[in-house]
Amino acid sequence: MDYEKLKDSASKVFDSYEIFFLKEKIKKYETRDAELYGVEIKDEEGIALRGVKDKRLVFSYTYDRDDSAIEALIENGIALLPYVETDESAGFPEKYENYPSISVYDNEGLKADEMHKVAILIEMEKAIINFDKRIVVTRNCELQEAEIQVKIINSNGLTAEGRKTLYMLSAMAVAKDGDEVSWYDWLWSNRFNEIDAKTFGINTAQKTVSFLSSEQIETGVYDGILTPQASSDMLGILSGSFLSENLYKDKTMLKDRKGTKCFSEIINIKDSGMYGTDSFPFDGEGVPSCENIVVKNGYFNTFLYDSYYGRKYNVTSTGNCERGGLKELPRCAARGFFIDKGARDITDELTNGVIIEELMGTHTANPVTGDFSLGAIGYLCKNGSKRPFKGVIFSGNILELLNNVKEIGNDLRFYGTCSSPSLYIEGLKISGK
Repeated sequence: MDYEKLKDSASKVFDSYEIFFLKEKIKKYETRDAELYGVEIKDEEGIALRGVKDKRLVFSYTYDRDDSAIEALIENGIALLPYVETDESAGFPEKYENYPSISVYDNEGLKADEMHKVAILIEMEKAIINFDKRIVVTRNCELQEAEIQVKIINSNGLTAEGRKTLYMLSAMAVAKDGDEVSWYDWLWSNRFNEIDAKTFGINTAQKTVSFLSSEQIETGVYDGILTPQASSDMLGILSGSFLSENLYKDKTMLKDRKGTKCFSEIINIKDSGMYGTDSFPFDGEGVPSCENIVVKNGYFNTFLYDSYYGRKYNVTSTGNCERGGLKELPRCAARGFFIDKGARDITDELTNGVIIEELMGTHTANPVTGDFSLGAIGYLCKNGSKRPFKGVIFSGNILELLNNVKEIGNDLRFYGTCSSPSLYIEGLKISGK
């Protein structure tokens, strides 16, 4: 498509505009019974247009690449104008001169032999099956490779262009020995050669068999550890409260608490567009990625803003605009939201208490009040011995929970956009038998 022609057409119709180009190529390999089971390929390319006319913001998109698509984009936008309310905050970011240099594109990984990629997936599956005879089957043994290219242009002179690669490996193992248990895990990297499939497979198998012979534990209040996967889920419940959109909509538990101590004094929380699966030099509307310290020594510092809600509150965007795809409007979102890691490994030192490995039903938690009641599995530690538990309910309030954090581990692991190290917490409320 001729960008100059699209810019010229948009400038004649709209007071201001934004052009968003997205190209995605995704390959997914799956193995079963140590053989290639299937390959899926998704290859899409398209353009989205946002335009503002008389303070009305409209949106249209197309996957067509010929010049006729320009006319369709403009006409669709014009057709929507009578149905859109005026909005004083409608607009687009100003031009930026500098963007951070982030190494997120792996050309060598893209060129790697496809059979080699299948081979490491088979190696992972064999590592799981051969680890223990009690492991009876594997599922979801997949390697996904994504190549993403983005370009954003707007009428304020902004031009941002970048590309990235993302590799994701996943597996589930099922074990039987009287009872049946399963464990699912995944990892990711921007670089193919950083994927250690065999070690990942062994770790998945080891975790699976460790949950055999799980039982309920006694109802009580325990001290213990939330591992990175569980603590990341809890952080996901909290993350929405830091968004300026939720502040505007009165859907945050942090309203009127800026500058106050809301968490344990050892907690520091950051949001960065340069870490995690969403890492990129700029956000969904071309604002440079940066690191925002939202909690410092337990004190709440700031909300996160995209340019739209930044204009509503007369503050600068923090680079927190997300686009879920070509068809979706940009929205305010956390991008790489994480608790700073501690100085040492805390997981092997627990002699009495619980270790919570996985939480179930986090979507049922109340993101406004912070109240939660979730299924949990993990281990009960007693006098240095450890046995697995299941079938219990872990409940409480996220703010109270993070006020009771007494130590933070050094095992920060990015599971996606919300990540955390292990957290040692006092007063975990467990309902069991």
